[in-house]
Amino acid sequence: MFLTDDELRSLTKRSHRDAQARVLTFMGIEHKVRPDGSLAVLSAHVERMFGGPPASIRGPKKAEPNWDAVR
Repeated sequence: MFLTDDELRSLTKRSHRDAQARVLTFMGIEHKVRPDGSLAVLSAHVERMFGGPPASIRGPKKAEPNWDAVR
């Protein structure tokens, strides 16, 4: 559901929370600061930002006519 501390460090290439928050903001990744100062980042949001939602969320592919068969 949320990125782990290791995943945040890997994504941002930063270890300090303030620096991580700046990088996330720059990348357009939404995040929240918890009362203890740690960052909360939804893994689904990061997946959408970097390559679209998983197939289960994306839904079925829309049917389109096969225009090549009409020729």
